[in-house]
Amino acid sequence: MIELRNLNRVYGARSAVRNLNLTVATGEFLAMVGPSGCGKTTTLSMINRLVEPSSGDILVDGVDVRGTDPVQLRRGIGFVFQDVGLFPHLTAGENAGITLRLMKRPVSEIKDRVSEVLSQVRLPPAEFQDRYPTALSGGQRQRVGVARALAAKPAIMLMDEPFGALDPLIRDELALEYRDLHRALGLTTVMVTHDVTEALVFADRVAVMRSGELVQVATPRELVSAPADAFVREMVDSPTKRARALAGVVGAVAPQ
Repeated sequence: MIELRNLNRVYGARSAVRNLNLTVATGEFLAMVGPSGCGKTTTLSMINRLVEPSSGDILVDGVDVRGTDPVQLRRGIGFVFQDVGLFPHLTAGENAGITLRLMKRPVSEIKDRVSEVLSQVRLPPAEFQDRYPTALSGGQRQRVGVARALAAKPAIMLMDEPFGALDPLIRDELALEYRDLHRALGLTTVMVTHDVTEALVFADRVAVMRSGELVQVATPRELVSAPADAFVREMVDSPTKRARALAGVVGAVAPQ
């Protein structure tokens, strides 16, 4: 579904992405992890031409995206941001249907589709479609963001730290719900996350980046059992080490 060939992105003298080659199969859930500034979000943004590559090729469903109008390309690819970016003057239903309005779909079609996608993200339309963003919780706003990305029935979903700003319980709940949607709708998903545990639990494969380059692309099981180098091993081990360290601190201060 997605193929990146010898992809490069340079900002002045800084190389943000270098010689990146990656394929994402139809229906796959791929997570991209790595330190801040390693090129994850830049790579994600090049897929739908929010950022143009300095060199290299990007193919979506076999078609070079350079031959596709950027606006049309983006309308066929859902994008969910950490800062969900809802329009404050629009209701949840209006936010969810904004792409369809821009595509000049019939009002009746928009109404039906908005009800459908709000239901898919567990926001009953009768209760939530007329609420403004200020009347929604953080998790509910992010659900509207997912609904908006799904409204035009994209085959591909790009997600940039989609649940990173939420508290852990809500984040896990939304991630589980999205994984179910991904499977039920037959989506191809590429998700950028700083949460290695999230990547290992929800993704079919994990792409590890460092300093603009791919270090390893593997299934979660392969990543844990055969990390490519010490950097990957440290990244995979970090959630366990952090839990142990915190447990030690809590144990040290716990009343006897």
